[in-house]
Amino acid sequence: MSERASLQAPLAQQIFSKRMLICVFTGFASGMPLYVLLNLVPAWLSESGVSLAAIGLFALVGMPYNWKFLWAPLMDRFVPFPLGKRRSWMLIFQVALILAIGAMGLLDPSENLSLVAVFAFAVALFSASQDISIDAYRRELLPDAELGLGNSIHVATYRLSTLVPGSLSLVLADRLPWNLVFLITASFMLLGVLMTSVVNEPRRQLERALGIRDSFSKPFIEYLERKGLRSLLIVQAF
Repeated sequence: MSERASLQAPLAQQIFSKRMLICVFTGFASGMPLYVLLNLVPAWLSESGVSLAAIGLFALVGMPYNWKFLWAPLMDRFVPFPLGKRRSWMLIFQVALILAIGAMGLLDPSENLSLVAVFAFAVALFSASQDISIDAYRRELLPDAELGLGNSIHVATYRLSTLVPGSLSLVLADRLPWNLVFLITASFMLLGVLMTSVVNEPRRQLERALGIRDSFSKPFIEYLERKGLRSLLIVQAF
């Protein structure tokens, strides 16, 4: 569907299009690992007898979400598999998240709290990296006319994904051991793997491959040319 046709199509037709369905899956796959860290891990630590002070410090493992722009240029520079630049990175980090979330539940926080923190940081790192590839994929998939709707659907399902680690997993924890709870929770990331396996890489104009240096500097230079230094400083301060 062309951009003009997208503008003229009825809203219901736009919502139930293939591109919007993809946004449902990207939102779920993107949000689920974050809510594992925000909802499931604190409940697990609390039941395991970890102090509130230590649980509070686990908020620091979310730092990769704030600093992911530092390695985003590297992911934009390299194509690890023939699946395409975006799908390759998505698949790598979705599989990594399944393994990291599942393995974390095999630990005993009362005896291996430091190792639990390492796995939690790994989940945050893999999740933030998955977000880089998913956001790039969604931007290249959606025409400008559908960006608002597509992003809204992505964010809505991102929020709804909390129902798995924030509700279902906690209900299961009353009936099952924690290792099974984490394995079941990790298995929901298979929806992201399925989506990545069946969708096509977005079509985009091929650009000359940039060197490592330009991969880091060009985005900032382009932003400065469009918005100016004052805007950049305000964004970074925020």
